Amino acid sequence: MPESMSPPYTAFVEGVALWAPRIPGWAVALPVLRGETEARAQPAPRPAPPLLAPTERRRAPDTVAIALEVAVGACENAGADPRELASVFACTEGDLAISDYMSETLARTPTLISPTRFHNSVHNAAAGYWTIGTGCMRPYTALSAHRYTFGEGLLEALVQAESNGGATLLVAYDIESRGPLATMAPSRGIVGAAVIVAPTAGARSLARIRWSTARGTERTAPLPRNAELVAGNAMAACLPFFEAMAMEEDRAVRLGLNHSLSLEIHFDFLTGDERRWS
Repeated sequence: MPESMSPPYTAFVEGVALWAPRIPGWAVALPVLRGETEARAQPAPRPAPPLLAPTERRRAPDTVAIALEVAVGACENAGADPRELASVFACTEGDLAISDYMSETLARTPTLISPTRFHNSVHNAAAGYWTIGTGCMRPYTALSAHRYTFGEGLLEALVQAESNGGATLLVAYDIESRGPLATMAPSRGIVGAAVIVAPTAGARSLARIRWSTARGTERTAPLPRNAELVAGNAMAACLPFFEAMAMEEDRAVRLGLNHSLSLEIHFDFLTGDERRWS
């Protein structure tokens, strides 16, 4: 049992979104994670977020497409105005497809490097597209923490919500690795997840969570029937959180933060028609 490192804090989940090729969107993912239906047999094409104009949609890299897809989805799920949300963008590896292209081009024909691909190579590219597309002037954070990225991203969002007294959007995503970099930073497929957390309950709050940091590295594993949906992707660690949200059962989930600490989350759901906490 992990040894608690901090007092427990309370937050509320206001909205969620999840996208993977066989569960493209929360409405599709929800019955699959509950074990009520099967996942899609054929993978969906990469998302085409409506936030971008058609021309930008075609040019945007996979990291931007998946990040904006789930960010918009979480805001719609919560009924939240994206212009009012501080945000945390968490990506384990960044856009390794573009990094591979740039490395190869610089090695072979450096004068032919694409300015568009170059500006999309920065780690905060998706956050930049988000703030421009929504007109959001609230602060954002872009982070990476290797295989602990989802846990660290969620912790950052929770801390910001607690300290700033307002809702915070977490957008976590990773895509397929490419080229020689894939041997050092492997990732398969494309996965995006988003969560909006707030320090106080709203009219549409989905769950109350009590969270704390604890010593210990053990992490909650996804259910075997769902693990294959995100297997091999660098953001696979997000799945137990969304399984808990889908099942709507009071339970605890542990997410890794580093080699010695974890984030412990206890979920509390209301039953019946009432969706408000006192």
